[in-house]
Amino acid sequence: MSSLPSVAASGGLARYLEEIRRFPMLEPQQEYMLAKRWQEHEDAKAAQKLVTSHLRLVARIAMGYRGYGLPIGEVISEGNVGLMQAVKRFDPDKGFRLATYAMWWIRAAIQEYILRSWSLVKMGTTASQKKLFFNLRKAKSQLQALEEGDLRPDQVKTIATNLGVPEEDVVSMNRRLGGDASLNAPLRADSESGEWQDWLVDEGPNQETQLAESEELSRRREYLGAAMDSLNERERRIFTARRLADDPLTLEELSSEFNVSRERIRQIEVRAFEKVQKAVQKAALKAEAPRSPVSGGGMPAFSASAAQ
Repeated sequence: MSSLPSVAASGGLARYLEEIRRFPMLEPQQEYMLAKRWQEHEDAKAAQKLVTSHLRLVARIAMGYRGYGLPIGEVISEGNVGLMQAVKRFDPDKGFRLATYAMWWIRAAIQEYILRSWSLVKMGTTASQKKLFFNLRKAKSQLQALEEGDLRPDQVKTIATNLGVPEEDVVSMNRRLGGDASLNAPLRADSESGEWQDWLVDEGPNQETQLAESEELSRRREYLGAAMDSLNERERRIFTARRLADDPLTLEELSSEFNVSRERIRQIEVRAFEKVQKAVQKAALKAEAPRSPVSGGGMPAFSASAAQ
């Protein structure tokens, strides 16, 4: 794939945005044919068109992460990497547009870059910590709690409840976001006790654990993708909007879209989830059978959040 436009190379953000607007948007049928050419023949030109037609999507998502003090050009570049990964894995026969599928990959690439770069100390390792990192400032702003220092207990409780995370994680992340201290700073000024970095413990998972978790996540995504084929068009739309979207639509919004009652939307959502759950369990059982023909081990439970 030939090189993409660069913010730095093109002389600034404004020039870059102007340049990527020249790439045409694709009609659904055009997108489908290009995706099939890449999927079946690894046509690099087709992949290039898919990527360039979605550069504006990356830029729009990247602009939402300008508050972290990192060069916007690098944020956009990381988002473009996520877009290319999405194009590589995109299956047009699943019934989704590339933009819907690529948004997750773009955000994931940008957020991982921010977590790597924003602080010398890794800011988030668990899902709740990452959620806090990217939402704590907004939550504090809503409570008008932007002063430095610890949050009040009532503010901690409110933020923890709204974000669905433990209160101790809110306190810890708020302190960590207060600023980076040098890892080369001495523990005590008048002693030879060493530097702070000498006492850091690597709490991250080992390579074997990371590989196992990565393989498990890939399997879950594969099962989910296959399970979506069991849904009709309306069920797929409602299930995706309610269970898989970053900002789920309300029953009211979907009831207006399909011109049915909210209760009917809820029923379709429940039915679609049950279909997907059964299909995932069937796929998991089928995958486990050759490896464990006698064992009666339990099947992995499906959850929409785990598959994202």
